[in-house]
Amino acid sequence: MSQIVIVGSGVAGLCSAHYLLSAGYEVRVITASNGPDEGCCSWWAGGMLAPDCEQESAEPLIGVLGAESMAFWRRASKRQNVPFVENGSLVVAAPRDQSLLRLFARKTQGARKVMQHEVTLLEPDLAHFEHALMFDNEAHLEPRLSIRALWQECIALGANVEVNTRLSLGDLSRLKDQVRWLIDCRGTSANDVVSDLRGVKGEMLHLHCLDVSLRRPVRFLHPRHPIYLVPRSDNTFMLGATMLEVNSSKRASVRSVLELLSAAYVINPAFAEAEIIEIGVDARPAYDDNLPKIRRDKNVIFVNGLYRHGFLAAPAIARRVVDFIRDGRQCPDVFEDRPTEAA
Repeated sequence: MSQIVIVGSGVAGLCSAHYLLSAGYEVRVITASNGPDEGCCSWWAGGMLAPDCEQESAEPLIGVLGAESMAFWRRASKRQNVPFVENGSLVVAAPRDQSLLRLFARKTQGARKVMQHEVTLLEPDLAHFEHALMFDNEAHLEPRLSIRALWQECIALGANVEVNTRLSLGDLSRLKDQVRWLIDCRGTSANDVVSDLRGVKGEMLHLHCLDVSLRRPVRFLHPRHPIYLVPRSDNTFMLGATMLEVNSSKRASVRSVLELLSAAYVINPAFAEAEIIEIGVDARPAYDDNLPKIRRDKNVIFVNGLYRHGFLAAPAIARRVVDFIRDGRQCPDVFEDRPTEAA
């Protein structure tokens, strides 16, 4: 069948490639990075699959996309033998911020309130919290392992990949005249042609701590922004992430790092002895409504605006891309057929 070129090797690009290859299309993936690596926004993802928790601030569409995407990652983890843990999510708050916990419960669905004795059973190292919210139908994965495995699957399915290839606007213009479909999954880099795309800065830390054990992500409610602690393998934890309206992805601020570390200490004082493995920063692509979109301009399809819902939304968005290419179906929840205005 006619070749389809995907630009970008983050979670949106790789999910699109996987669905298209599985449907029998010839796919070429071009990426400015060396495949999935620190040059991709997805490299810095938290890995929480939390459609119920996200309803606190997200539109219902994220819940719909999230349920579908969780099924995708569940199947992928079995094929790839990578972690996919369905132990739910726990939401806690400092004693002075219990009003935030009550407000979170009112804004979401699917939570059950748990008292201290059950918190102790769920997470013995969080026994000092008197109240919490438990969201049973949520999961988490390790993003770097998952996208690396997806990259290898795409290659095994026959994808032609070109790494360390940064395309100019002229390159993209020439490329779209040579292929049937060009799918642009460049994230914030696409703001050279997508005028209303913005970057939302996220900062995160990886910690190594032998004295704390967690079975599920912990969402710590904070007056400025929610903070997440996600267990990874080998006694490591992802601590993040901020949401700053700054289109910068170079350095973490002192204030943000202090807030993140202070939150970790409140969650469990043993984190004071943890080692900081890594501090990561990137800009998440978002539109004004913080919802993902599929935009079509002639034979160019833009998959973008996943905000902080990359792993939660990308598989479902990718499936809708295939529906359009194969059957012409334009899902009204995410599809916009419109010309692109250069920034």
